Amino acid sequence: MTQLSNGYSRADIERVVRSVLTKQLGAPAAAPVQRNPLVVNISARHVHLTQEHVEILFGKGAELEPQKWLYQDGYYAAKQTVAVIGPRRRMLPEVRVLGPCRSASQVELAFTDGISLGIDLPVRISGDVKGTPGCVLMGPKGVVDLSEGVIRAMRHVHMGPADLEYYGVKNGDKMELRVVSPACTTTLEDVVVRADPTVKLEVHLDTDEGNAIDLEHASLVELIKPHACACEK
Repeated sequence: MTQLSNGYSRADIERVVRSVLTKQLGAPAAAPVQRNPLVVNISARHVHLTQEHVEILFGKGAELEPQKWLYQDGYYAAKQTVAVIGPRRRMLPEVRVLGPCRSASQVELAFTDGISLGIDLPVRISGDVKGTPGCVLMGPKGVVDLSEGVIRAMRHVHMGPADLEYYGVKNGDKMELRVVSPACTTTLEDVVVRADPTVKLEVHLDTDEGNAIDLEHASLVELIKPHACACEK
């Protein structure tokens, strides 16, 4: 350690200078919260399967094969598709399977898909399938009769910790999505926050919603935290 002629070391002088500057200028500003850019994607009709159902539909020992990786790390559109059959034998052919496998099979459709199949689709958060309608899934090797699991996915936004902090929200809160496009400027309400430390910031809409707001030609998208109503009855 360097000793100066006045008896103080260089480290002593630097410590005093830092202390004086901190008192005069205040503590250094905290680093800004790092967050992901806002991405809004259309989630087209798709199916989630258990490994058991994969083998029933595609053959013993079959596994899902990635065809295209999705925006969220580790998730993909598989090469495999299935036919979704509703009441009165109405059918949607070649509905894409998404991977990886889940603990329960689930079908996510748009409102117009439900009309086509003759299914009154409940709006649910993915995974909340208790008491929902069922359907028949048909693959090249077999058939699965789902007793429940067909839903219209509630519009939602995936957020990691930095995103939650930036917007000042928590899991389960509802936000608004403002979309500026040539056709019309629209604000979608009730965009549910789905928090997970491993995800990137992403809004999911179904095809009907995406087409209605002309998302493909949008020039601006922004998430807005609704203000609590202070109105008196």
